[in-house]
Amino acid sequence: MRNKAAIARLRAFKPPPFPLWDRLPVSRRAAVLMLLFADRRGDLRVVITMRAASLRSFSGHAALPGGKADTVEETPYQIARREAWEEIGLPMDDAKIPAPFRIEHLCYLPMSLARTELVVRPCIALLHTTEPPVPTGAIAAAAASSTHPTVEDSLIPRLDAKEVAAVFSAPFHNFLRAKDEQPPPLSSSQAAGKPKPLPAGKWYEGNWTQWHDEAWRLHFFYVPVTDQRVTKPRRRRDSGLAAIAEHGDEEQVAKEEEEEEEPERYKVWGMTARMIVDAATVAYGEEPEFEHNKHFGDEKMILMLDKLGRLGPKEKKVGGGSVDGEKPNGNEVKKAGEGVAKM
Repeated sequence: MRNKAAIARLRAFKPPPFPLWDRLPVSRRAAVLMLLFADRRGDLRVVITMRAASLRSFSGHAALPGGKADTVEETPYQIARREAWEEIGLPMDDAKIPAPFRIEHLCYLPMSLARTELVVRPCIALLHTTEPPVPTGAIAAAAASSTHPTVEDSLIPRLDAKEVAAVFSAPFHNFLRAKDEQPPPLSSSQAAGKPKPLPAGKWYEGNWTQWHDEAWRLHFFYVPVTDQRVTKPRRRRDSGLAAIAEHGDEEQVAKEEEEEEEPERYKVWGMTARMIVDAATVAYGEEPEFEHNKHFGDEKMILMLDKLGRLGPKEKKVGGGSVDGEKPNGNEVKKAGEGVAKM
């Protein structure tokens, strides 16, 4: 019931209007996909990636699939889905997602501000299975002995992480807690035995920092990954269902992954952690157990930077990269903030 209520709250959530988005140049627009799914216990989890060490920005960081807009015509959700295809092979066309899986766009969250001064719209979506028809007679007896495929077991391990170092998932509700939540044991119809013990180490730590002359809560979560299969990049061999690994490769992939020494926890922090905390707060109607910013996103800060003329088109450096110019000083930001507060 808790998770059904959480999904219903997300479906009903409407962020306040933010007309500045329509005036931003394409080089300042970005979006991320916060993809949720229910695990074998029915608890919601969120899909997260580890960025490749070779990337120019935020290399080795945990992130949600996402990136910059290609055109001003793209909606944030279209940006997020396109980037999820490019990064983890999740098809943009829902018709190419294997049955019985489907994706539902639940809501947007208020805009966040990346360190590179991109305006980022979080897009929350649910990856779930279509409920199977109710069987009758002999078909019912056969169905009773089979298991309906789950996202966790059937789809997530086959995502093709072609632009990131790894794809993993984290317990969504736990982003409201200061300590690990121990998952309950599976029912006898799901699996036998107790859940694996959580690895040593803390789940959460945080501190306050100043960003553009505002207090900004910095969250650090250490997600245990010992109870899941972490997906690593693999070579694509077809363009039709590129999100799904070939069945013949699975045994070899699993063997190679077992031989690699993996960390027991992945660190999720910064803007990514902040957006997930905001989303979980909306979904569950609960306040986090730790200190946090009371508002969602960074829209006040974004408006201040726009007033200072900081959100114009990004200029390219010779040889790549971007130039943001000089950072505004505290007095400039304070004056701009006073102007925004009166709007």
